[in-house]
This record gives sequence, C-alpha cells and structure tokens, in this order.
Amino acid sequence: MSVPAAAFPVLALLFSAAYWGVVWYPLRALEEAGLNGPWQTLVSYAAALLVYLPFARRRDHAWRDDPAGLLLLAAAAGWANLAFVLAMLDGTVVRVILLFYLSPLWATLLARWMVGEVIHPVTWMTLPIGLMGAGLMLWDPATALPLPQDASDWLAVSAGFAFALSNVQARRMQGVSVSTKTLGAWVGVVVLSVLALAWRAEALPVVEPAAWLGAMALGVFGFLTATLAVLYGVTHLPAQRSAVILLFEILVGAVTAWWWAGEALGAREWFGGTMIVVAGLVAALRR
Repeated sequence: MSVPAAAFPVLALLFSAAYWGVVWYPLRALEEAGLNGPWQTLVSYAAALLVYLPFARRRDHAWRDDPAGLLLLAAAAGWANLAFVLAMLDGTVVRVILLFYLSPLWATLLARWMVGEVIHPVTWMTLPIGLMGAGLMLWDPATALPLPQDASDWLAVSAGFAFALSNVQARRMQGVSVSTKTLGAWVGVVVLSVLALAWRAEALPVVEPAAWLGAMALGVFGFLTATLAVLYGVTHLPAQRSAVILLFEILVGAVTAWWWAGEALGAREWFGGTMIVVAGLVAALRR
C-alpha cells in the first residue's frame, strides 16, 4: 500500500523530532570511544557541510548587503548546536530538551525587538507561564534562586536562546536564500567547534577509526538528514501543525533516556517543563 503524498511532510517532521530526541545516545557512545563534544561537533558538521556544499546555491550574493547579519546568524546557529551537544553529553536528557524549548519564548521577544512583530495579548499572558516553568525547573533550594544549577543547565538555556536568535535573524534576512543561510549556520558550528578546541587546548584524540567514521556518519546521515527533513516539513505544512509535531522530540527523549540510561525527572521538573511546553506552543501557534 502506497503512502499518501500528504503524509510525507508529517513523516519528515516526525523523523527529525525522533532523531533529536535520541541523538544523545550516539553522542555519548562517541564520547566513550574517546571523542569529546567539540571534536564530535567539528567532525560531524564538517562532514555534513562537505556533503551539502556541492548542492548549495552558488550565485546568491544578497548576503553581501548584510555581512554582519550573516555573521550573527552563523555565530548564533553555531553556538546553538555546539551548546546543545555539550549539554546532552553532560546533563539529563529530558531536562536539557525542556530547557532548550524555552526557544519559542525567546523567539517571540526577539522578533518583537529585531523585526517589529506584534506580540498578541494571549502570548503576553503565556510568556510569564513559560518563565515560571523555567523557574520551577531551575529552582535551587540551597540558594532559593531560580538559576541554572550546573554547566549543562547553562548550556541548554543558552542553546535555546541562540537557536531563537538564529531563527529570527534568518527571518530578518528575507533576501538571502535558505541555502546560503544553511551554509552560514553550519560554517558557524565548525568555526565555533575549532575555537572551543583551541581554547581548551585539545590535542587530536587517539581513537579507533570507527569513532571518526561514526562521527562523520552522524553528521551526514543524522544532522544533515534531520535538517533537510525539517526544512521539507515546515515548507509543506502550516506552522501550527509543525510546532505540534516537533514536540514529539520530548516524548522520544523521555522514553529513551528512561529506558536506556535510567534517567528520570522529579514531579517539580515535569510540572515546570509542562508549563514551558504549553507557553512555547502557544507562542509558536500565535506566530
């Protein structure tokens, strides 16, 4: 029985959401093999970039009118991906995903500031809900402050903010092709990974060839494929449906982290995470 054509965008988004919900597993496997976060990110995204480069649009010169804008996009996207990988390696999977999902709230505020989008009154009501949810998740009884409790929390929150910034900046650069913006984003990941390795004075790790090949495969068959799947899905579906479908990532991350790594969140964290998801979903649907 053939699959209806209308189902392909939905399947593409479900694939991408499932990939991002389970990517923590190969990331941690590669770390155990001797490749730390910056090395994994560098190898994976460089491999994806090399494969994508021949198919990219070559004659798009619109970015020359705003080189600083493209640089901002590359830096934001680079940090979003690098920080997300590092957070996944060091933190609790679902906690990282939920804190990252503050990104729709950041995007709403950034879009108001950067491109003048009007914030709907309903969204103004849900923004505090999302921030209160984050406060519940980040609440530290020792200090009585809702602050990130460790490096993985900081990485997850900053990754979500950088992701929102890259999306709003991409929207602001309407004259630049998606191909050019995608290349800029991936170049940003590679450059920031190199800078992170230089800052940490990381030597070339001595690992089995399978580890290098695994990182390359993760980039080409994982990051590249998932990115193209999202682009295809959001192009052919209304934003409202896309936003709902992509929440599948949280379910996949929760189930796989509990099943394969024995990770679980407390009631307070789940309640705060639910508030984040509801507020972020409302923000996405309104836009």
